[in-house]
Amino acid sequence: MTETKKKYDYDLFVIGGGSGGVRGSRIAAAHGAKVGLADDLVVGLGGTCVNVGCVPKKLMVYGSEYGRMGKECGAFGWDVKQSEPVWPRLISNKDAEIKRLNGIYETYVLKKVGVEIFKSKAKLVDAHTISMFNGEKTVTADKILISVGGWPRQLKMEGHEHLITSNEVFFLKERPKRVIIIGSGYIGVEFAGIFEGYGSDVTLVMRGSCVLKAFDKDCREFLQEEMTKSGVKIEKNSNIVKIVKQSDGSLEATLDTGKVLVADVILAAAGRVPNTKNIGLDKAGVEVDKRGFIKVDEWQRTNVQNIFSCGDCTDTLQLTPVALHEGHCFADTQFGGLVRRADLEFVATAVFAHPNLGTCGMTEEQAIKAFGGIKVYKSSFTPLKNRVSGATDKAMMKVIVATHSDKVVGMHMVGHAAGEIMQGFSTAMRMGMTKKQLDSTIGIHPTSAEEFVTLRESKYEIKEPPLKKSKI
Repeated sequence: MTETKKKYDYDLFVIGGGSGGVRGSRIAAAHGAKVGLADDLVVGLGGTCVNVGCVPKKLMVYGSEYGRMGKECGAFGWDVKQSEPVWPRLISNKDAEIKRLNGIYETYVLKKVGVEIFKSKAKLVDAHTISMFNGEKTVTADKILISVGGWPRQLKMEGHEHLITSNEVFFLKERPKRVIIIGSGYIGVEFAGIFEGYGSDVTLVMRGSCVLKAFDKDCREFLQEEMTKSGVKIEKNSNIVKIVKQSDGSLEATLDTGKVLVADVILAAAGRVPNTKNIGLDKAGVEVDKRGFIKVDEWQRTNVQNIFSCGDCTDTLQLTPVALHEGHCFADTQFGGLVRRADLEFVATAVFAHPNLGTCGMTEEQAIKAFGGIKVYKSSFTPLKNRVSGATDKAMMKVIVATHSDKVVGMHMVGHAAGEIMQGFSTAMRMGMTKKQLDSTIGIHPTSAEEFVTLRESKYEIKEPPLKKSKI
C-alpha cells in the first residue's frame, strides 16, 4: 500500500452488493486491494438479478413450461393427468434456492477473498467518506465504486396502491387466476408467459401497438402473434387510469379507452429507474443526468476523479452480464494492472417470454441507418417437436448482413431455447463473422439452430440509404 493510500481505511469501498458491485469488489480484493462493501439488503446480496430478477424469474419460466408439457406429451405416448399447480411449493423451493445463493455470495464470493461486508445502507459524505448505520459508522476509501442498481418504476394513478411490481410478484402466496400486466418490455412479456403457463388468465395492457419496442420489428410482431396464440390477451394503445378494489378482493381496472378489466393481481412492469436517490451523490459532487443515471466515462469514472460507477445505475445496457463485465474491467484496470474497458459491441441478450426471443447485434432499422446497404435473410417454421406434440408454437430466425463487407451485423430468433442458441453465435459475431463463413458452417441435425446456417437466399436487399425527408 502506498503512503497516499495509508490515510484511508480502504483502497476500495463499494456501495451496493448487486452484480456489478460484487464482481468489482471480488476482483479488486483478489488483486490485493483492501475492500469494503455495503448493501442495505432490501433485496439481498446479489442484488436484483439473484433475488427479484433473472434467477427467480428463470425458475418460474421453467415451471411454467411444465404445464405446457403436460398438455403436449400425450402425442409422444405419455398419459399424464393434468392437475392444478401447487403455487406455494414453487415459491418455497424458489426461496430456498435464492437463500442458498445469498449464502454463497456472502461466504464464498466475498468473504473468502477478504471483502469486508457491512449490512447497511451507505451514503457518501464526501468524495472519500462513507456513512453507514444511520451515521453511527463512518469509513474512508481511496476509491469508491457505486453500483446501486435500479428500482421498479412507480406508477401514479387513482388506486395505484393496489399495484404490485417485480419486487413483490416473486412472493405471491397464491397463484392469481386473473392477472393484468402493465407494460410490454422484458418484465411484462416474461411474466405474461409465466402466468399463462401456470394457467392464469392474462391481459397485457400497453401504451403502444407492439411489445418490446427496442427490438427488431419482425421479432416483435412475430412474438406478439405467438403470445396471442397461446392465450395472452393484449390491450394495445391503452393505459389504466383507475383501479378500484372490490368487496370480494378483486381489482377493477378502467382503461382510458373506457374498457373495464377485472383481475386478482395487477403487475406494474413499466420499466425501471436508477436507484440513486438519497445516497449522498450531491455531497460528493457526483453528476447525474436528468433521469437520475450516474454519468460515467468509458472507464466507469464519474466526474469525481476517485469515484466510479457501473451497472443499472448508469446509462448502460441494463443487463446483468454487462454490470458484471463493467465491474470486472474496473477492478482489473484500477487494481490489477490490466487496463481494459467494457466492450459492449455485439452483446447477446434473451427475453424469456413464451416463446423465447434471442438477439445479438443490430435491428434491421439500426443496420439500415448504419450501413445503408443490407441483405436480410429470414425464415419461420414449425419446430420438429411441435409437429408431433400438436403445439402451435412456431419459430423465426433472421440474419442481417452489411452488403459492403458481407459481415453479419444482426442475428435474431424467436423460438424455444433462443437464448442458449444466440450465446454461441454472439462469439462468432464478435470475431467478425461474414455471411460466407456462416454459410460454410455445417449444422447440427435435427435442430432449430441449424436453420441459421442454411439461410442461403436473402428475402430482400436494401441497396440505397433511406432518403431524407424534404423540409420544404
